[in-house]
Amino acid sequence: MESRLDLFTTEIGGKIAKRIANVGMLIAQSTLPTSTQELVQLRVSQINGCAFCVDMHTKEATAAGETTTRLHLVAVWREATVFTEAERAALAFAEEGTRLADAHHGVSDETWDQVRKHYDDEQTAALVAVVGMINAANRFNVIVRMPAGSYEPGMFASMLS
Repeated sequence: MESRLDLFTTEIGGKIAKRIANVGMLIAQSTLPTSTQELVQLRVSQINGCAFCVDMHTKEATAAGETTTRLHLVAVWREATVFTEAERAALAFAEEGTRLADAHHGVSDETWDQVRKHYDDEQTAALVAVVGMINAANRFNVIVRMPAGSYEPGMFASMLS
């Protein structure tokens, strides 16, 4: 499979990609646990059918020490016993924040309350940003049909220099 367009080789695409990478770097520097960030990005990417981002965040999570068991169970997290209450709140938030058309009210008060029970203001702001940014990245990649399989952990770090 080949991408319809390599956004990185266009002037505008390259500039946008660099800015998205910079936002990602800010989120990564937040106090929201890396494992939570990767699990959320993986789950949102699964929902949106973004093969490139599923590949990327599975590999980034593995490189950060995530277990294969937990990665395999992200898609069915409600029935899995390997996630903490805080991670469950973040995953519910990610799903509701992604499926806006399916749940026209967005994130429910119940889910919001669960997130706030486990995460402080800074972590919640980072979680909101993670969900928003991965949804945007998914859309870029799905639209151009970015193929999966070739991602290597840390591959986009050079974008920031």
